[in-house]
Amino acid sequence: MSAAGETRDPGLQPERTRLAWRRTTLSCTVVAVLAVKLTAGDELTARGLIVLALSSLVWVAFLAVAHRRIRSLDAARPVPLSHRGALLAAVCTIALAVLGAAVIW
Repeated sequence: MSAAGETRDPGLQPERTRLAWRRTTLSCTVVAVLAVKLTAGDELTARGLIVLALSSLVWVAFLAVAHRRIRSLDAARPVPLSHRGALLAAVCTIALAVLGAAVIW
């Protein structure tokens, strides 16, 4: 059979990938919620508001990347994650870690 005529047997790999994206999204959500809790629990300073706004922005950006990737896995032949999408996900993850550390210190 030719490559165009083959049907894809997705098996469990797309499901595992989908679940991994959801776990990562949950982790990012926990970091964002903790940032809100720590910032709102103390006096609200300009620095705290900036960190809170940046954390929220990064969280929403990561949600957009993850949602787009999860939806693309529903296709019979999902396209690979683009370099731009992978870079954005990595940058969002690193930014959330840095912003989480900024809230603590």
